[in-house]
Amino acid sequence: QVQVVESGGGLVQPGGSVKLSCAASGIIFRFTNMGWYRRAPGKQRELVATISSGGSTTRYADSVKGRFTISRDNAKNTVYLQMNSLEFDDTAVYYCHPEGLNYWGQGTQVTVSS
Repeated sequence: QVQVVESGGGLVQPGGSVKLSCAASGIIFRFTNMGWYRRAPGKQRELVATISSGGSTTRYADSVKGRFTISRDNAKNTVYLQMNSLEFDDTAVYYCHPEGLNYWGQGTQVTVSS
């Protein structure tokens, strides 16, 4: 069965950095496009970034361009999200998602606060 486990969230100060990880199983990871999404308090879930199966193509929400970087390691079935220059509005639960599959993990909370 499909499973994704997100980790790496926590409390970080504005301007700080954090790196999220997502370990996937139950899918042919190297053939699966992956995405990071987030849901802020009181808002709908939104796309943050996606990466193609081979890692050559990435796409970002305008709000995170230049600050976040998505990457993947197909040997480890893991996708990452490096988050720099964090802002208060980045506070959310972050979810890793295998594109095209109706499956969502538990997410990992990122809180930006001074």
